Amino acid sequence: MTPNTPTFTRSHGFLPTELPGLDTLTELALDLRWSWNHAADTLWQQLDAELWERTHNPWVVLQTASREVLEQRLADPAFQGQMAALAAQKQQATDRPKWFQEEHPNSPLTCVAYFSMEYMLSEALPIYVGGLGNVAGDQLKTASDLGVPVVAVGLLYQQGYFRQEIDRQGMQQALFPYNDPGQLPITPLRLPNGEWLRLKITLSGFPVWLRIWQAQVGDVMLYLLDSNDPANLPQHRGVTTELYGGGMEQRIQQEIILGIGGWRVLQALGIRPDVCHLNEGHAAFVVLERAKTLMREIGLDFAAALAVTRPGNHFTTHTAVAAGFDHFSPALMNQFLGDYARQELGIDLDTLLALGRQRPTDSSESFNMAFLAIRGCGGINGVSRLHGQVSRQLFSGLFPRWPVEEVPIGYVTNGVHMPSWDAEAADAIWTTACGKDRWRGDLAALAQHISQVPDADLWQLATSCRQALVAYTRERLARQFTVAGYPSELVTIAGKVFDDNTLLLGFARRFVDYKRPDLLLHDPERFVRLLTNREQPVQLVLAGKAPPFDEGSKVLIQRWIQFIDQHQLHQHVVFLSDYDMLMAEHLVQGVDVWLNTPRRPWEASGTSGMKVLVNGGLNLSELDGWWAEAYTPAVGWAIGDGQEHGDDPAWDAAEADALYTLLETQVVPEFYARDAHGISARWVERMRQSMATLTPQFSANRTVREYTESYYLPAATRYAQLATNKGAAGAAIVQQRQQIASEWDKLEFGQVQTDTVAGGYRLQVPVRLGALTPDQVLVELYATGLNGAAPQRIPLKPDAAPDADGHYPYQALVTTTRPASDFTARILPAYEGISVPLEDQHIHWQH
Repeated sequence: MTPNTPTFTRSHGFLPTELPGLDTLTELALDLRWSWNHAADTLWQQLDAELWERTHNPWVVLQTASREVLEQRLADPAFQGQMAALAAQKQQATDRPKWFQEEHPNSPLTCVAYFSMEYMLSEALPIYVGGLGNVAGDQLKTASDLGVPVVAVGLLYQQGYFRQEIDRQGMQQALFPYNDPGQLPITPLRLPNGEWLRLKITLSGFPVWLRIWQAQVGDVMLYLLDSNDPANLPQHRGVTTELYGGGMEQRIQQEIILGIGGWRVLQALGIRPDVCHLNEGHAAFVVLERAKTLMREIGLDFAAALAVTRPGNHFTTHTAVAAGFDHFSPALMNQFLGDYARQELGIDLDTLLALGRQRPTDSSESFNMAFLAIRGCGGINGVSRLHGQVSRQLFSGLFPRWPVEEVPIGYVTNGVHMPSWDAEAADAIWTTACGKDRWRGDLAALAQHISQVPDADLWQLATSCRQALVAYTRERLARQFTVAGYPSELVTIAGKVFDDNTLLLGFARRFVDYKRPDLLLHDPERFVRLLTNREQPVQLVLAGKAPPFDEGSKVLIQRWIQFIDQHQLHQHVVFLSDYDMLMAEHLVQGVDVWLNTPRRPWEASGTSGMKVLVNGGLNLSELDGWWAEAYTPAVGWAIGDGQEHGDDPAWDAAEADALYTLLETQVVPEFYARDAHGISARWVERMRQSMATLTPQFSANRTVREYTESYYLPAATRYAQLATNKGAAGAAIVQQRQQIASEWDKLEFGQVQTDTVAGGYRLQVPVRLGALTPDQVLVELYATGLNGAAPQRIPLKPDAAPDADGHYPYQALVTTTRPASDFTARILPAYEGISVPLEDQHIHWQH
């Protein structure tokens, strides 16, 4: 149980609770640990094998099973023994010392509250779309493994994201089945007296009740809010209907519920987070509500409360283009947050709107949620090294006159929760080589251990995983064709597609233009020749959804269906409909090569290719996102020149040609170049290098440890420091900021004097500070970095009191071979308790 998390009662629906052992079975079914620890799979298969295969939802299986079946199984000594062993393992997993407690036993960090619009935890809980939810779900699971004290907040969608069917014309059809909460592995959050915890918020002047649910993710609790309460008006009951659906009015209400409602849930439970982690800007309203709580507790005004709480908030941006951030009009902000600003925050609407604008006083500018997150958080990161660079460019307008490389945005490259994505055969190899607890602590020894696996074992891994995917593809495609009404002869063909020993490529992701899912179709005849080569054939499995109202993206799917039909390629290319987490597991476990073709730099990170690593799959990808920092010739293949080319059709053509050439001259020949034992030694060596070097590096274990040590721990420490003495430091920060702002235009450089000395220069820089004092500013010399190096920053110190004109005599000795003209003096704020330029963007350059 996460620290500060109270215990509440569960509701077990209509189960016959008097049956001995049923409570244990219920606890196992409601802990999503089963989604990455498959030891319990056979338990649910014994209750209803067909339903388990269809749903992979133990809670549905348990509730659907008849009383007779439950009585029979619970009376079976073998079943009892298996159930007891699983319960013991679950308890041991909770009780055992974990990485966080061992490495940070006296940490100031007691609780991180993680806010996200979506979570991909299991196909049994369909409240996700893709990458953002994947990151959130994998980080919760990893926090449980590592013992990082996290609680999470999200929304429970009545429909979630749409389900996909492909009709006989190749067009995507969107279906929106209802998510019956009683069939999901969640429970109402009930108070000890049995009352369901419900909270009331205000939306556009109307009271709205929010129901609270809980999902147990190992040792992490996820709280889900939904507005489908009978006490609400019909339009409010539907606010949490669809993930990323509806217009901007629905979106702002969802984000108010997530941020403001989410914080209030934690307060109602007595949870007091040290750190709030905003997984994208959707949850940015939490920074307002957190500040409001402090205002009421210790009597600060809003500005001072935000100054105190800001260092305890962290923002992760996943967006690579400005259009990807949520923007709300001033009218919409006034409708939903005008009274909140005036009555609860004690500020006017313009003050609130300024927090979400690049130009704070521009009344025509919309309110940007990412800007609010930046102005309300003490740390910001992108999700890959390249995305950190892109984000600094993207947000540079918030830091005028600052060099782009000093825009205060770092990066933590995404990783995936390897136990959620490894095949059974892969798990066996890793366990033999590295031990069962390999992903629960430090990863330093993994590369050495996995490197010692014999060639034959790695080749057998690839073969068995491919065979499993071929079997899955046949079964799934036959069902898909049957549902779509294809002729029986095509259904029969579907059940026999692919070959166990043929190179299998995979491509699965959202079908949108910037991901270029049709790049392989640039030269159809060349691609057909590649696929149907008699000596070295190739097969490709595709999957992915187009946004439900994006007709252009739907055409990208239709192009593939038509290509398959036109060239009669059912034995070589398959498009599987309704891409979800369960399908993703099968694909990443079984492909030989994962393809990825986005336009650089529009993929912030990407995680799908990371999931194949643990299973010995290789990547062939554009040098974008995570692959830009992962790629070496030893571990896979890359297209692109590391530059940006926009949507230039000529460049698309060039990269399509490069992709064909790589497949024709390297990928395919290497796979089929077999030795006397029928093994491709070169292929196995690539597998070995990829598994050894990339799997630990792009594991969520590394990602969560990096967040914890680089961001959570410093944030908790700084917040605790500012919150002491009733937040007096916050009021001091506001006062200092106001004083510096009022005096900044009075700063002035005098005539700089440069004297050449041995090995460099002595520079004397007279500086007039007006009413400011040297302890409120930092005066330094700045020179841009050379050949990709970091900029040079050389502090200057005043060596005497100011002269008669008020100039302080700052000076420094600079040892350098660079010309003195490379160095420019500048003045920055430097008062106690703030981070520059994140919390004060003032900068004054020598003219």
